[in-house]
Amino acid sequence: MPDPHIQRLRQLDACAVSDALDKLQLKGAVTGIPLRSAGPNNASRIAGKAVTMKVGPGEPPPGPPKHLGCTAIEHADSEHIIVVEQRSGIEAGCWGGLLTLGAKTKGVAGVIADGPLRDVDEAIAYEFPIYARNLTSRTARGRVVELGTQVTVQIGFGAQLTDVQPGDYILADRSAIIVIAAADIARVLDAAEAIVAKEAAMAQAIRAGTPIAQVMGGAYEHMLKG
Repeated sequence: MPDPHIQRLRQLDACAVSDALDKLQLKGAVTGIPLRSAGPNNASRIAGKAVTMKVGPGEPPPGPPKHLGCTAIEHADSEHIIVVEQRSGIEAGCWGGLLTLGAKTKGVAGVIADGPLRDVDEAIAYEFPIYARNLTSRTARGRVVELGTQVTVQIGFGAQLTDVQPGDYILADRSAIIVIAAADIARVLDAAEAIVAKEAAMAQAIRAGTPIAQVMGGAYEHMLKG
């Protein structure tokens, strides 16, 4: 059964959901990880549940050799976004072209990488949505390994540093990446949808000729209170 929370989340933009987080005094809005490749028709918005992967220097997991990212793809489907932490400071790709093709073939909704992305032109050609901190040509091989899949990861910097747990809800568009704990998703969606409805009514009033200072007066300024 499709997750109804994901269906609702896909109808919202990051700014509305960020406002809902503010209203509910929750963290989870992360900026500074830009869209590097878009989906079909240049679509940027992705939403789904997190499959997580942590990448950094160290020893690879025990067992037969497997390139980083393969296990995450095996865990994911069309209702998932793969969220990668590669915050080691080592310039080495944490996602690349063959992984992009594998994720697209599996139907994965997209990838968010707090770290370097390789093969960005391939991702663009595949029309597969990827958000990444920066770009590189340097391979992970011999530099970093997969430290864990379906573990807690972190994305963002400073006050925006945000834990992402497997199964958290993720929304991303060109404005921001939003992380919502599964326990909070229902009330965040309700708050965001109410904000969208209020702003739609305000937009209609502006189109009808109501002065913008009147529309964006006290009702707008205090919309996130209470």
